[in-house]
Amino acid sequence: MQNITYVKNGVLAILAAIGSFLAHALGGWDGFLKILIAMMVCDYITGILVAAIWKNSGKSGTGALDSKAGFKGIVKKCMILMLVFLAAMMDTSLSLGYARLAVCLFFIGNEGLSLLENIGLMGVPYPAFLKNALEALRKQGDSGKSDAT
Repeated sequence: MQNITYVKNGVLAILAAIGSFLAHALGGWDGFLKILIAMMVCDYITGILVAAIWKNSGKSGTGALDSKAGFKGIVKKCMILMLVFLAAMMDTSLSLGYARLAVCLFFIGNEGLSLLENIGLMGVPYPAFLKNALEALRKQGDSGKSDAT
């Protein structure tokens, strides 16, 4: 029984080290990164639900679940995180202080709009101001200007 505890603690320590490394590489575990990752996870989950239950996904020919479409979605999410990583490196190397924030804001808006699209495909109504706010965030990130700094 004690061996299981050692193994569990070892696995948890490795996962914590990996998580810490990734958070640091992405510029720190701040509110913007938390929101971005939450949006990415929610978008992916709702995309799976739209395909699995409503069979209304535009990502596959039949609208149903498709492993190829799911894999592409994961790859796209990884590319978003790669852009956050590169922007964080630019901020550090060039003393910019805004590139990572702009990338995060752009993709928070983008992922949020995709999430709302999935929710709409499920037939769930949502307030129009949410879509307007997410479009504004995406535009703000695209322009590279932010009031949040």
